Formats: sequence, C-alpha cells, structure tokens
Amino acid sequence: MKRIALLGMPNTGKSTLFNRLTGSSARVANWAGVTVDLASAKILLGGHMAEMVDLPGIYDLHGFSDDEKVVRHFLEAHAIDVLAVVVNATQIERQLPLVLQARSLGLPLVLLLNMADAAKRHGMQVDTARLAARLGLPVVMISAKYGTGQAEALRVLAHSLDAALEIGPARHAALKSVLSDDVRIERETAEMMAEAVTQPLLLPEQVSDRIDRLALHPWLGLPLFFVAMLVMFQAVFWLGAPLQQGLTGLFDQLRQSALEPLAAVLPDFVRGLLLDGVYAGFVTVAAFVPLIVLFFLFMALVEDSGYLARAAFLTDALMGKLGLDGRSFVMVLMGFGCNVPAVMGTRMMRERPLRLLSMLVIPLSLCSARLQVFLFIVSAIFRPAQAPWVIFGFYVASFATMILTALLFRGRFRNTEPFVVELPPWRVPTLRQVWMRGWLEVRHFLSRATRFIVLGVIAIWLLTNLPAGATPGSVATLAGQLGTLFAPILAPIGIDEKLTVALLFGFVAKEVMIGAFAVIYGLSGDALAHEFARNMNWVQAVSFMLFTLIYTPCMSTIATIKIESRSAAFAALSVLWPLALAWFTSFVFYQGMRLFIGG
Repeated sequence: MKRIALLGMPNTGKSTLFNRLTGSSARVANWAGVTVDLASAKILLGGHMAEMVDLPGIYDLHGFSDDEKVVRHFLEAHAIDVLAVVVNATQIERQLPLVLQARSLGLPLVLLLNMADAAKRHGMQVDTARLAARLGLPVVMISAKYGTGQAEALRVLAHSLDAALEIGPARHAALKSVLSDDVRIERETAEMMAEAVTQPLLLPEQVSDRIDRLALHPWLGLPLFFVAMLVMFQAVFWLGAPLQQGLTGLFDQLRQSALEPLAAVLPDFVRGLLLDGVYAGFVTVAAFVPLIVLFFLFMALVEDSGYLARAAFLTDALMGKLGLDGRSFVMVLMGFGCNVPAVMGTRMMRERPLRLLSMLVIPLSLCSARLQVFLFIVSAIFRPAQAPWVIFGFYVASFATMILTALLFRGRFRNTEPFVVELPPWRVPTLRQVWMRGWLEVRHFLSRATRFIVLGVIAIWLLTNLPAGATPGSVATLAGQLGTLFAPILAPIGIDEKLTVALLFGFVAKEVMIGAFAVIYGLSGDALAHEFARNMNWVQAVSFMLFTLIYTPCMSTIATIKIESRSAAFAALSVLWPLALAWFTSFVFYQGMRLFIGG
C-alpha cells in the first residue's frame, strides 16, 4: 500500500484537509499544535489504495520539540511515497522555508497552498505555474474549508503516486543531511516571493483586526470571553430543556406501553435488572443527549472561530504567575470537553515540569461527563432562571481550584520554557465544520456511555439489590453497607449513604453516576428529579456537586496521566490531591452555609 504524508506548520488547515479528503474523524481545532498523535486513513487515488497520514504541525524539520521529533522519526522510519506539504497561502513567505527543507529530503513532493479564499480577500496573487517551475514540484491552490481545488489536489497526488512507482522503493535517507542553512533558505524565499507572488505593500485592515482590538483588550478581553461563555450556557438551556423533556416523555411511554408488558413474564430479579437497572440508567443518560449535543455544537463554533486561541493569549500573563503558560490554558479549555485528549495535548510542551503541572490541573476542569451530572441535579433543584448561573458558577469554581493547585505546586514543578502562540485570523466556521466537531464529541460521549455506563449501572443495581431478600436500596444491601462504611467521612459535607454509592462508581467514569441515581432510587425521568428535589436542599446539592467536580479524575484520565508522566507516583498524586481538596472545599461550604442560614 502506498503512503502519503501531510506535512505543514501548525494552523495551516492540515487536519481540515485530511478530514475532507478521507472523511476521517481527525480532531480539527483552530489553534496551533492541536494535532499530537498520528492520524491515518485509507483513500483511493487513481489506481492506488493509499494510506494518508496527518503529521503533527511543525515549524522546522530539525527542531527538538516532541512534535518535531515525532515527524522526523516517522520520516526516517517509514517509507513515504508522496510528501504533501500544506502551506497557509496568506503566510507563504514565512512558511516556504519548511517547503525548501522538505524538498531537500529527495522525496516526491506536492505543495498545497491552502486558504486560497483568505489569500484572495487579502489581495494576494500566487503564480502557481512560476512557483512550481522554480521549486520543481507540483503546486495547487486549495481551500480545505470550502473544498475549492480538491479535485485538482487529488489528481496531482494520484499522478505523484504513479511517478513514485518509476522511482522505485529505494528510500532517500537525506533527512540527516538537512542542516541549518538559514541564509540560503532566506535568500531563496525572498527570490521566489519577488518572482512569483504579488501582494500589496500595506495590507488593508481586516474585520479580524477590528474585532481583535476589542477581543484582545487588556482589560475587557477576559470579561468579554466569560460573558460569551455565559451566553452560550443560557442558549444551551433555553434550546435544550424542551428537547430533554420531550425525549424523557417518549422513553417513559415506551416503557409503560411496550417494555413492562413484555417483561411481565420474567422472574422478578431479571425484570428488575432489565427495567430498573439497564433501561432506567439508559433513559436517564439518553435524556441529556440534547443538552450535550447543543453544548458541543456551540463549543465547536467558539473554538473554530479562533476565539479560544485568543483566550490563551490573554491568559498567558496570568498563567505565567501560576507556573504555567497560555498553552496550558488551551489544554484546560480542551479539558472542559474531555480530560483525556487535553492531558495528551501537553506533549507540545518541551519542559517536563510544565507538562506535569499542566497534567495536575487539567483534570480539575469541568469536563462533559461532570456536566451531565450537574445538568441533572441543577434542573431538579433550581429554577430555570437560576440554572445557567449555577452551572456558570461551577465553571468559575473549576478555575479557582486549578489556580489554587497551580500556586501550591508551581515550586515543585518549576517551568522555564518561553511561550509562543500563533493567533489565527477570525473565521466563520461552516455548518459542516461545526457539525463534524460537535458530532465527534457526542460520538465520543456515546461510545463511553456504551462502554462504561451500562456495565456501571448493572453493577450498581446488583449492589443495591444483593444479597437476595434485602430491601432494594436499604442499608442491608451491599451498597448500603458501603455507604454506611464511608458515612462518617462524608456526612460532615452533607452526602448520605445513597449518594456515597454514586460517588464510588464515579471513580470509574462520571457518566456512571447518572445511571447510578436511577438505580439507587429506583426511579427515572421526572420521578427521579422530583425525588432529588424532595430529599435534597440546595446547600446539600451544591456541596455534592463541588465534591463531584474536584474529587478524582475518571479511570481513563488516570491511566492517561500514568502513561504521559511515566510515573506511578505522579498518577497517585493526581488522585489523592483532588480527593483531599474536594473534601475540604465541600466541608467549608456545607458547614459555613449551615451556620449562615441556620440549617
């Protein structure tokens, strides 16, 4: 099988092009350095079945960051039939040196000038024929965002694969000979720019520049960002609540009209396991899918527009005081979707202390799994007008715990690496981009739900119904015994035996807690929400959610931290420290509010 490798600097649209050409599910994000692992997919080009590999974005073939090492080692160790270099056409002068470095490798090369639409808006013109003649390789103008030039790019790649057959399988081991010849590269770049590229002496001010004057304002920038996040949360609740209620009603009707009559012939234990265990947990989780879908669609819109990269820029000074930098903030924001890819994204950082400190604070972000739990409790305990503010408050609390953790541990994990960020232009994402980004996150959630929640719910149902003869959910069951065991520790923070069982399974995955509620209380849908409202006041609810927010990463995150840090001791610290911080935070809040309101 032939192999095509996509090479380019960060933020050139490589992953977007990869997705468009292959229909694959590589992550697309609008800031530098997001592609860390090597994504690959099969694609039919002409008469060849080829493997296309999306390499991490790099600035230099002989750099020493983790991403640059990955690219260099991949090129040295694997046979490459065609190397496709993706360049941002609006930054061609700065990115041509990487093309010249790649040309010196002796591999069949294709130059894809991406973002042709943006170059046209800037008044730039590229004579691709003259540039191709000077470089001695094919040059194609494309727009990965809109699909412009896609057919021509595929044709050129297919032709290059045909030419590669004539070259034969011999590798060109010239990477080691690519030395730091900066003077020659700079001269060749200047000559080619003068010969092939026409651009105005002074670029006109773009709408992006005018927006940045406000978005990057030293005083208004961050407040505006948090206001934008609050508006997004309001929109999620306003649009998602009716969908959630309608879906819950459909599932309740299905149970009453179809499932209960069908299960009537089964033994009580099996019927209870299927209806009150598996189905009740599934319904409780599925009812929140509309909210999760809307949340990720809005996040995709914010992310792909370029706003999150600016948030990283704005926060670099603050993060520097915490021993972190703007890249850490970007990974924290990614952690609000899922902690696992955020922890893996710390590979872009050269210094190990910075990576470790970032990995310690990332799991404190309010990930989508925790969000599911909070959406359920907040909608049950608080009025609709209060709910968005409560959720927003937990995001603020999440940042507070991360700041505290960074301040306490920055001396132990001292960072000396400078921070450099590349701000992409503001863009209006296409509906296809937003939908793909949102759908990938939702699909990831559904995959985890299938893998963890069903098994977790079954385990919880068994704990709440065994041994045989015990009243379900009573202190005589295995779950009740576990709750009683931990009651002296969790009672001072307002958490009873039933909620303790849910927390225990939260160690596996926070999504399991949703199904745990349904099984432990023997209810689902509106009935479960009413039971929560009847048995829990708002102080207890907030205390429980604070503990859930902080107390431990999920097992997937812990495993990722162990792999990335290569230290079992650090992985243990990432569990024990949040556990202690969670108990102390909930204790101060719960006991303090009881004294204040006289509860």
